[in-house]
Amino acid sequence: MAVLGGRPADHLPRVPILMQFAAEYIGSNYGAFASDHRVLVESNLRCARDFGMDQVSAISDPYRETQGFGAQIEFVRDGVPRCLRLPLEDSKDLSSLPRPHPLTAERMRDRIEAIRLFQKHAADYSILGWVEGPAAEAADLRGVTTFLLDLIDDEPFAAALMDRCLQTAVDFSLAQLAAGADTIGIGDAIASQVSSELYESLILPREKQLVDAIHKAGGLARLHICGNITHLLPGIATLNVDILDVDHMVDLTVARQAVGPQVVLAGNLDPAAVIRFGTPEGIRAALASAYAAAGDPYLVNAGCEIPPGTPPANLRALCEPMPFHSPR
Repeated sequence: MAVLGGRPADHLPRVPILMQFAAEYIGSNYGAFASDHRVLVESNLRCARDFGMDQVSAISDPYRETQGFGAQIEFVRDGVPRCLRLPLEDSKDLSSLPRPHPLTAERMRDRIEAIRLFQKHAADYSILGWVEGPAAEAADLRGVTTFLLDLIDDEPFAAALMDRCLQTAVDFSLAQLAAGADTIGIGDAIASQVSSELYESLILPREKQLVDAIHKAGGLARLHICGNITHLLPGIATLNVDILDVDHMVDLTVARQAVGPQVVLAGNLDPAAVIRFGTPEGIRAALASAYAAAGDPYLVNAGCEIPPGTPPANLRALCEPMPFHSPR
């Protein structure tokens, strides 16, 4: 919070995203992690304490809201949950979609329970809630290829669908903040696959409404778009997000130039080549280079999730206290 507030800190904050790695670290599995908030919380807390992290997270998979929209979700022991049938796979009938309520939709409520449990047992940590961005959730409801075609072939429908997803994302964000989260992560990975023109005309305005709603409720907004977002950076710079996750294929110097000195950059070490298959020495060197490129304000993170199978020594190297340069 000191770094986010532009104040000096004793070291750079460590905020890696942990899912399957965390579950397996405590002897559990991804299916249990995604389906039971108690496993998610225990996994995050154990990793935060053992590796030295400054944030715990309620992220697990993309299908929390999707289940609330009526999808049937199948949990897989060692893989991401599966959506057995997309609610709008063969239909554009938005009237068929319910409005999910965060406290009654089963999987959304489970994430709320995770936040409450973190609030009870993780007072010394930042608590990161999570929602799907408007484009990502629309793709979850329609299918990735179908939604990308919608953006080109039927802009009015794509816009109306994203408005429904935005409404649910706001509801879910506010419920998580009320339960004790201080930050809301917005996962909108599909946005990296569209042109800057489509992003700025259709997706960005809805992301902006979500960020504004989070801020109005007193929360911080962390945008996570996996992939190469270099072409989207000029638009992202207008969102007023507090934290921007940067994947490994994006130049941190370019990102800093685009978003300016107020946005906190997080990343961008390659999760596979550097974190999973690298060495502690290589991770330390890559982190030093990333920090030099990003400058302050900066958070320690890989480009995306810490992969399962990462040697614990590698995660410890990523999370070693690194001196903070100076306040912005």
